[in-house]
This record gives sequence, structure tokens and C-alpha cells, in this order.
Amino acid sequence: MSPVLVISRNPQVVGLVQQAWGPDGYAIAPEQFPDNVQVLLAHLQGAPLPAVAVLDPADQVVAALALAVDLDRNFSIASVLVSDQPTQVSLDAMRAGVRDIVAPTSPVEEMKSALERAATHSGPRVAQQPATGVPGAAAQRGKVVTVASPKGGVGKTTVSTNLAVGLAQRLPQSTVLVDLDVHFGDVASGLNITAEFTLPDMAHGPAAQDALALKTYLYLHQTGLYVVPGSESPAAADTVTSRDITNLLDTLATQFKYVVVDTAPGLSEHTLAVLDQTDILVLVTSLDVPGVRGLRKELDTLRDIGLLLESRSVVLNFMHPSRGISVADVEASIARKVDFQIPQSNSVPISVNQGIPLLQSGSRDPVAKQLRALVDSIDNHEKAGNKGRRFLDFGHRKEAQQ
Repeated sequence: MSPVLVISRNPQVVGLVQQAWGPDGYAIAPEQFPDNVQVLLAHLQGAPLPAVAVLDPADQVVAALALAVDLDRNFSIASVLVSDQPTQVSLDAMRAGVRDIVAPTSPVEEMKSALERAATHSGPRVAQQPATGVPGAAAQRGKVVTVASPKGGVGKTTVSTNLAVGLAQRLPQSTVLVDLDVHFGDVASGLNITAEFTLPDMAHGPAAQDALALKTYLYLHQTGLYVVPGSESPAAADTVTSRDITNLLDTLATQFKYVVVDTAPGLSEHTLAVLDQTDILVLVTSLDVPGVRGLRKELDTLRDIGLLLESRSVVLNFMHPSRGISVADVEASIARKVDFQIPQSNSVPISVNQGIPLLQSGSRDPVAKQLRALVDSIDNHEKAGNKGRRFLDFGHRKEAQQ
């Protein structure tokens, strides 16, 4: 049977649920009724979320209905409300997604029927979950799209945030953006958000063990994009290991169609861990000699260690005739074509300073046109069914690992 959680300080209600549902029912009795899943998880102390929640709030009905909304909208968990005033609360309960209202003195059979109906409501979505046991999880692994650059100051985070926003706009809540520039990430600034939880919070503790718990730590941006902000503390960032990153990306890929990763410049241990999980690689550089030379070295290094994906794009940023370097010069240096040319534009620093990505604002600037083309390429890659994780020079990669 599906697990049922009863939140109640009334032993009579707890006993009623346990009689109706048997050993798959478990209970907590918080003094303050939790009003969201994050608070609920703290009370569960590592126990998994249920398929059905029985909410017995007594006089804390507002908190219970807020929790019901969170459970239903974000986790596909059905709720049954316990109330001796069903007429007064029925309309608000319906709006909150509550599936049934049962009196605390109801017969066991009435409670059992309500729980069975609620479990049936949750059942189809739970049945599609992967082995992790997460309601509402994606049936297949999502694509990890990594945005990398050999050096800083080339507009990598601008590309990452716009790419993630563009993908999220096409299918809200299907995309998560991860800031893996662990010490100096600017994703939160680029989206003008202040998040309660950051990367270290999600790499350790309950969030690292349970995909549903992890989702409650994510920041939901107004565009429908979920965000894992970078650490605000260098000391906390130092606790995040490459293994932590691998586990985090594995978990996120079970929950989202796209996992967009903004990496630190260069090839740090963290970035290499990301690249080992990457399906589609986006390499960003600027139109200047140091940037182009750095990109060439990065391409050569990735090829030597077997981490250069066939599914990759090169984005050339800050295009302008006055720079004295042509696209042909760049392509000759890196021995491959440039896929996207983003022109220099005053709209970009304005967008960055406001924390509103160009694709969020609906800009028609030439920069936005190229960024939309990049989003198209990723989305079309997915629709074409390309597996993506094909490495070049696989023999070199094996040798590097030995």
C-alpha cells in the first residue's frame, strides 16, 4: 500500500488513520502545523514524503491549506483534511487541492474510503516515478547542458541564465539552472534573486538524500525556472566536493528535462566532474586573442582526456568589427566553426545590472536573437532524440583514468 502520513496532535485521529490504513501509516505531532513542505521535512527528520497526507490542523487551518497547495502543485501528493466543520472549510479546501474532508469522529470505513480515493488520485503519477521513489519525477533522465569557458569575463553567466530562462519559458518548471562557480557564482545576481538555500545546502543533508526534499530547497524563478544558487560563503563552498556535484546532477536529471550548469572558468575539479555528466556542451569565448587562445587550449585538453563531446556548440561573444579579429581567424585557430555569434550591445550590461535576462524581458535586440537560436538548438537537439553523451577520442579518456 502507498505510505500515508497523518499530521495531528489528536491521538484519536492518529488511531483512526492507522486502523484504516495499517502499518503503512505513520504520524507526526508538531506544535505548529507546517505550512510548506520544507517545514514538514524538518519534522520528518529524514523520513520520506508520503503518497497521501492526512492533515488534522485543529485551529491552524490556514497553515494546513497552504501545505496542501504545496503538496499538490509541486509534489503530486494528495491531501485529506480532518475537520468537524466541513461546510465552512470545503470551498477553501477544494481550492487548495484537498481531495476529501473527514470528521475526526468518522467510522474507520469512511476514513479508509477517503484514503483510498486520495491514493488513487496520486497513483498514476507515482507509478511513473523512477527507482528513487519520487512522485511526479521525470520518466527518463533529463539532459545536462553545461556552459563553460576557458577564462572569466566572456559573458558565460549571461549565456547560461538566458539559455535556462529560454528553455523554461517553453515548458515551465522543466528546467533547473545550477550555479557551479562555487566560490564566485553570479547566477543569483543575474536573475535578481535572493534565495534562502544555496548549493552547499543542497549538496549535503536531507536534500542530498531525497529528490523530493531537494526540490523544496530550489528557488522557483518567476519565469518557471528552478535555480540552485552558488554559495555565498567561501568556507561553505569548500565543503562541496566533486562527488557531491555528481550526486546532485544525477538527482536533478531525474526530476527535470534540462539541467543547465554554469561552471567556473577553466577546468577545475568541479568542472571536470560536471563535464563527466554532460550531454550537451556550450563553450563560450570572447572575440579577443586571450579568449580564443584559451578556447583552443581547452578544446585540446578536453580532447586529450576524452571529455570533448560531439554534441557541443561554440559561442563567440562581444562580436564587433573594431576588435580587429574576424570569425574566420577564430575558426582557423580553434580548427572548427563558430556556431553562434553574439554581437556587442549596450542592452547586455543593462540587462545584467537589472537582473532581468534579455529572453525574460522579450527583447528583440540582435543579442536576444542569437540567444534564442542557441535555445532552439538545444531544444531541437532534444526533440531529434540525440543521445548527446558521445565522447571523442574515448581511448584517451580511458587512459587518463587509469
